[in-house]
Amino acid sequence: MQRFCLALDLIDDPDLIAEYEQWHAKGVGWPEVRRNDLDAGVLDLQIYRTGNRMVMILETTDDFTFEKKAAMDAVNPKVQEWEELMWKYQQALPWAKPGQKWVRMDQIFQFEKPA
Repeated sequence: MQRFCLALDLIDDPDLIAEYEQWHAKGVGWPEVRRNDLDAGVLDLQIYRTGNRMVMILETTDDFTFEKKAAMDAVNPKVQEWEELMWKYQQALPWAKPGQKWVRMDQIFQFEKPA
């Protein structure tokens, strides 16, 4: 299993943030998007928010790659529709590459368990 952390900002507007959270409420997500994530090797996906900053934690299969997922996303019309809808609420981080949404974070610390 692999674990990745990614970050993205929301547009800093309380009404838009509330709307975005409604789209992510339990039972509201689009099943086609979830199926695509599962087929790409995503085992678990969690999003946390503070202010307008979000962090996504992905747990994936060992053979998961972001390139494979991006290729699958690109040919899935429902995923493309979802991503376009979400851009209404999201804004790229200042250091993101053009067109990049979620930016992968670097792990800088790991709790060391005593021997």
